[in-house]
Amino acid sequence: MEPTAYDGQSVIKIKAAYWFGDPQRGDVITFKHPIEHHGLIKRVIALPGEWVEVTSDYVYINDELLEEPYTQGKNDPIYPRTQVPENSYFMMGDNRSHSTDSRSWGMLPRENITGKAWLVYWPLSNWHLISGYSYDQD
Repeated sequence: MEPTAYDGQSVIKIKAAYWFGDPQRGDVITFKHPIEHHGLIKRVIALPGEWVEVTSDYVYINDELLEEPYTQGKNDPIYPRTQVPENSYFMMGDNRSHSTDSRSWGMLPRENITGKAWLVYWPLSNWHLISGYSYDQD
């Protein structure tokens, strides 16, 4: 998730963040890996029912370019145009060429989400708020 968060940092999450609402595109969330069941932190890219495609340079949602000022690196690996199933999300790390995410393990089931990442608190010298990216809602 570099530069948003780095390996070895400890994060406080808000467990109640999605009790009464759903994750939105741009949110940075914590969740249980869908295959290995350990904790991860990634950014929500595509929502249930949307079509997502990842090329080497861009991400498209419903065939429209997704602006992503928070990323670094090329989108390697790429991902073919696919529809996100109901109650699932397409997740990606911000450091695209060094991220294991939905491109490799598939869609994230809603039930695996454990909270919204809020604050890096350790090491103390690196503490900072974790900000999602807000996309205009039409």
